[in-house]
Amino acid sequence: MQREERTYDVVVVGGGGAGLAAAIEARESGRSVLLLEKNPALGGSTAWSIGSVTSSGTPHQKKRGIVDSPADHWADMPGFAGELDARDNPELRRILCNEIPATFQWLLDSGVRFMGPMPEPPHRQPRMHNVLPNSRAFIYHLGRRARRVGVEIRTGLRVTALLQEGGRVTGVDAEGDSGLKRYMARGGVVLAAGDFTNGPEFKARFMGPQEAKVEGVNLTATGDGQRLGETLGARIVNGDLALGPEIRFIAPATETFVRRLPPWRWLAVFMQWSLDHLPQAILRPFMMKFLTTALAPSTTLFEQGAILVNQRGERFGNELDKPAWRLPDQPGKVGYIVIDAALAQQFSAWPHFVSTAPGIAYAYIPDYRQNRPDVYAEAPTLPELARKLGMDATVLASSVAAAPVRPLGAGPYVALGPVRSVFVHSEGGLMVDHQHRVLGADGQPVSGLYAAGSTGQGGLLLKGHGHHLAWAFVSGRRAGRLAAQSGTPDRQPS
Repeated sequence: MQREERTYDVVVVGGGGAGLAAAIEARESGRSVLLLEKNPALGGSTAWSIGSVTSSGTPHQKKRGIVDSPADHWADMPGFAGELDARDNPELRRILCNEIPATFQWLLDSGVRFMGPMPEPPHRQPRMHNVLPNSRAFIYHLGRRARRVGVEIRTGLRVTALLQEGGRVTGVDAEGDSGLKRYMARGGVVLAAGDFTNGPEFKARFMGPQEAKVEGVNLTATGDGQRLGETLGARIVNGDLALGPEIRFIAPATETFVRRLPPWRWLAVFMQWSLDHLPQAILRPFMMKFLTTALAPSTTLFEQGAILVNQRGERFGNELDKPAWRLPDQPGKVGYIVIDAALAQQFSAWPHFVSTAPGIAYAYIPDYRQNRPDVYAEAPTLPELARKLGMDATVLASSVAAAPVRPLGAGPYVALGPVRSVFVHSEGGLMVDHQHRVLGADGQPVSGLYAAGSTGQGGLLLKGHGHHLAWAFVSGRRAGRLAAQSGTPDRQPS
């Protein structure tokens, strides 16, 4: 099969938030830019996220009279890392905190709208901003901006190799249904292909064989960028750190109303106004449709006596001792949380919530009963609950009797599930310098190769909500701009 070959100034690998930011910035620097995405559509892990961006110095802060600074943001971030702070990259953290205010405005200028800011200690000031109406707004608005400025976007093409000449990365080979492609890059290649939360070989190497069984929220986050970088001697740092495994409710079979909302600017503006002016009694039912989708059940459920069983009704270990690690070994990799009437009553009001999205609201048992009938089952007796779930009544009764905290009391009984074990994001990215150049085995930059977002995390610890997306956009813009400054400009691909 004949291979297509074309030449651009910058080639970006990955069509999520970091990749789009890199492509836009490179193109607005006057360079010809190609963005390659292996999936049929743009999005990446950005589209799967809750959609928080944490920043100081935003218009939202200023509107509320909040006095904040990048320096304070930088000083507060180690509070999230705790004992892991010694493994952080403070230079990249400084870049993140210094650059995110301007990048937040860049997102606003692109059409993205936010609610907030929300408090999240140990931040001393409210800095967390949540996107409206959902995280797809990032992809919608940045995708439109990229196309408007002339970025060439090709989906359904997976990059299989980096090309080098004279020690410099000069392009990529890609493969898809349309055949083999070769794209040359005069200025540089930017790797922005996300993390490896669904890359079993990476998880087995850095975390362990049991973690390798746990799937990622984004099933296509397979570490493609890290794999490409390693072929040239690049090093993955903090590969053993990740958010997860954690238990989450399975997503609805059909997307919720909130996820289906189109990311139109006027709708986001209306939602922003509503959040500022409408009473919670009106807003809460709307928020619950988001809060009861695929979030994590609170571990307090187990601390108060809930039990976790598999599809057969069997307990498979102590619920207070890393149950998410054992869940992938169970039939169908799923489980069910079983509670009695007293616990159902307890988790129907503050402070005992079933799930939460930071800074938005809390969801309780009645919210799941109303919004998620697919993961909510209730019955007056255990045998009837077992029948509803397709379990053996005797097995379920034995599991209830062996509850570690206390035996479950009287019914009616509630089962929440199926739940599954997932990784939300990983911290393992390629080591980069302060110009987002990938470092080779000798610690020197690989000429012509840049990395952004999770692929180019460089040891930066992004604990706390809103920092992963902030880094995606900040590092993407910088990597795209720096790649554009390399090589000889040519406004049109050849």
